[in-house]
Amino acid sequence: MADSRAEVYKLAKESGAELVDLKFMDFPGIWQHFTVPISQLGDEMFEEGLGFDGSSIRGWQKINESDMLVIPDPSTAIIDPILSDPTISMVCDVHDPITRERYSRCPRFVAQKAENYLKSTGIADIVYVGPEAEFFIFDDVRFDQTENSSFYIVDSIEGRWNSGSDEGPNLGHKPRYKEGYFPVPPTDSLVDLRSEMMLTMIECGLHPETQHHEVASGGQSEIDLKYDSLVKMADGILLFKYIVKNIAKKHNKTVTFMPKPIYGDNGSGMHTHFSLWKSDENLFAGTEYAGLSEMGMHFMGGILKHAPAVVAFTNPTTNSFKRLVPGFEAPVNLAYSQRNRSAVIRIPMYSSNPKSKRIEFRVPDSACNPYLAFTAILMAGLDGIQNKIDPGEPLDRNIYDLEPEELAKVPSTPGSLEEALNALQDDHEFLLKGDVMTEDVLTTWIEYKMENEVNEMRMRPHPYEFALYYDI
Repeated sequence: MADSRAEVYKLAKESGAELVDLKFMDFPGIWQHFTVPISQLGDEMFEEGLGFDGSSIRGWQKINESDMLVIPDPSTAIIDPILSDPTISMVCDVHDPITRERYSRCPRFVAQKAENYLKSTGIADIVYVGPEAEFFIFDDVRFDQTENSSFYIVDSIEGRWNSGSDEGPNLGHKPRYKEGYFPVPPTDSLVDLRSEMMLTMIECGLHPETQHHEVASGGQSEIDLKYDSLVKMADGILLFKYIVKNIAKKHNKTVTFMPKPIYGDNGSGMHTHFSLWKSDENLFAGTEYAGLSEMGMHFMGGILKHAPAVVAFTNPTTNSFKRLVPGFEAPVNLAYSQRNRSAVIRIPMYSSNPKSKRIEFRVPDSACNPYLAFTAILMAGLDGIQNKIDPGEPLDRNIYDLEPEELAKVPSTPGSLEEALNALQDDHEFLLKGDVMTEDVLTTWIEYKMENEVNEMRMRPHPYEFALYYDI
């Protein structure tokens, strides 16, 4: 990683780089890029930027105001680990070419404003974020949707559903449904692939802490990153996904971060850890419940109060809610606990060291736009601190042991993307503080999601509806 222009130039020279790849985030949450020859690398690139068509990026400009600029951040420079020719890769900020101001719908700008707002409150100097991103590694995926047909097929050589297939020969060792957590090879057939992913991340300046097979059959995996500041971690998650997908492709496999690609087995989440620090002191460590401070309790209170709206950013796909279903071990109960994993917030108890004290928000999935998702969680927590919101009593009992009248008192996360977007429409003042998010950003997010995802899914027949209703 480079920290300044001079170091970028040095990195380019030492690596023999021939190209510069410029990456930036679109509104829904997918990295975009274009590539220029190394001859364009210089002070002018960092000061004047390079142009692109903003009207062709989802959720951005209209055709009559399409010109936009990207200006690379030198602190993000690495040698791209995937491209064949030596290439400097940098993450960019998006600017208006006329005013030269930052573009309000640039998700990275939103996250940067969130970090600045945190400092301006005097509450803390920094927020540390630690995500646990889960994903599936498949051997084949096919899908299509037409006016008169719809289908998808995913396949994995280690999928339990292939136990009886002729693989010439079939050697068995398929993880049983919901029993994929931590088996050694040969049942875990993907350990070498995940290790290559992890080592590539290390080469690129990321700090993975562990990799392992996850609970589901069919190649579900997890690689955890060590905590970092909000913007750096959002940058890191995008690089993480880029590496994971491309290393898989290199080995003729495919990765999806869809939360629920397989029916009847565990979905993929992205449990995300948060802590606030000031002058090298962890502000969440204290003498309250599970070793939290009063500030940590109020941070949880803010998240629990605003969770239905926050979910519109942390779980922003219609597929996200195939995972968030009550009664199936998903973290849908709007409560907190030190060990109960069905609560939306858990306080990890692995260590008594005050520096390790944090809260884990278990709802998000890695289909989210990390800049917006991390920002929404932070802003909800800060609102809790500022208004001293009581998180209520912990949910330490097994949710399945509760009587129906007790369970009815525990609120749940929204049941659909539409419900979450409606919650965001009704509850978003906490996101507007410090101009972190704007009415334009929120309106565009809600309208884009409703028009392009909720309504599109609503209008299409589902294949299972034929099984239910064809002979009605």
